[in-house]
Amino acid sequence: MTDLSKVPGVDPNVPNAARMYDYYLGGSHNFAADRAAAERVKAAIPQAVEVARANRFFLHRAVRFCLDEGVDQFLDLGSGIPTAGNVHEIARERSAQARVAYVDNEPVTVASAEALLADDPLATITKADVRDPEAVFSAPGVRDLLDFSRPITLLTVAVLHFVPDEDDPVGLAQKYRARLAPGSFHVLTHGTADHDPDEVRELGGVYRNTANPVTARTRAEVAAILEGTDLVEPGLVDATEWRPEDTIGDQYRGMWAAVGRIR
Repeated sequence: MTDLSKVPGVDPNVPNAARMYDYYLGGSHNFAADRAAAERVKAAIPQAVEVARANRFFLHRAVRFCLDEGVDQFLDLGSGIPTAGNVHEIARERSAQARVAYVDNEPVTVASAEALLADDPLATITKADVRDPEAVFSAPGVRDLLDFSRPITLLTVAVLHFVPDEDDPVGLAQKYRARLAPGSFHVLTHGTADHDPDEVRELGGVYRNTANPVTARTRAEVAAILEGTDLVEPGLVDATEWRPEDTIGDQYRGMWAAVGRIR
């Protein structure tokens, strides 16, 4: 797709979190307004690109972990722009039969993913708001792809901090997990101001002027989202500290991360 501004429902003048994240990761599915907003975030938090990459690398490790545990189906909420290292690409390294149902409500994300997945019978994209579980579960791309009698990995990676308190992220997570078979997993990352409150306050100011305001939450608040699951070791930690593949050191990236097993 050469002209992303022609995608129905897109306002290229309003920055969008998914397209900003794509820019952080070096993608091309973004507009000048997204890049300008992302640069303001980087001015407030110089390590913003490292945060995005740390989040992406955690996702890769978590997907591989779930596959090694025998779970080869994924429901990816707020999946974002299909940049390199998508869930289905990482999953296929372990299992050629891995199934991935992506869900997002951002038009460029959906249009780009539709083109990318056109010839892939085991991966779909659904345009839906993650705050509407019934719409997600009833969508053909979810309902007809995933086998809900078997365990599924629920991915809420860098998405629930875009769900405000009034939309009850704790209850929302519970509604999704309630539909999944025992032995499923909930993989989560969530932005926090626990480490750098002043910088995150500035970041929040930037995102307030985008389509996706941010609600940073404390470790205790993020833990509440996962209540009722059995956290896999090492529990709820910074994204860089969840089963790192090399020594990273004390480099907090501002994202709490965990994998919870669903009972």
